[in-house]
Amino acid sequence: QVQLVESGGGLVQPGGSLRLFCAASGRGFNIAIMDWYRQAPGKQRELVATITSGGSTNYADSVKGRFTISRDNAKSTVYLQMNILKPEDTAVYYCHQRGSWLSEEQWGRGTQVTVSS
Repeated sequence: QVQLVESGGGLVQPGGSLRLFCAASGRGFNIAIMDWYRQAPGKQRELVATITSGGSTNYADSVKGRFTISRDNAKSTVYLQMNILKPEDTAVYYCHQRGSWLSEEQWGRGTQVTVSS
């Protein structure tokens, strides 16, 4: 069964950095578009970053210049490098594998990122 497991979250001070990891198993990772979403308390889930199978990326305006999404297909892992973190980045971060005819849609269970002094 396809599975995504996030890790790397934690507590960090404003201006600090974290690197999130999403390890995938199951079919279709290498050809799938992968996303990072986040959801803060009382807010709807927000698309943060996207990376295609070929490495093309896109970012929400709120994180451009600060966050970098990347992937290592050999390791079936997608990353989110988060720099210059702000309190408003506090959220549960989820990785997402988009479904297609050769990949199954899958959501991870999330990892908590808290930016606070």
